[in-house]
Amino acid sequence: MSTFDEDLFLKGLEQRKATLGAEYVEKNLAAADDFTRPFQEAMTAWCWGFGWGDDVIDPKTRSMMNLSMIGALGKMHEWEIHCRGAINNGVSPDEIRAIIHVVGIYCGVPQALECFRVARKVLSETD
Repeated sequence: MSTFDEDLFLKGLEQRKATLGAEYVEKNLAAADDFTRPFQEAMTAWCWGFGWGDDVIDPKTRSMMNLSMIGALGKMHEWEIHCRGAINNGVSPDEIRAIIHVVGIYCGVPQALECFRVARKVLSETD
């Protein structure tokens, strides 16, 4: 029994590329091997096809939610990737700052400082 849903994967691939950039996504998929490819395909279908694939919440709002949640989890590599994606989805530097303030209030100052550190890096690269 296969759990692969090609339609959901293709829908997710389109959204993933729109948010994170085609070059980044293609590089990740090309680097996948027999060990990691099933996970890459499943996450593209599930996270990006199912999770991001409906029109109930717009991409900008989803990006803002992701920055809050990933920041709360302290997963800074993913936070950096999604910070770039948030900018692609129209999130402004002021909105990123406000999101980091919320992370600081609910998750602590050290975590907010980490988010600011990464956000400054991303924002300096996008200028």
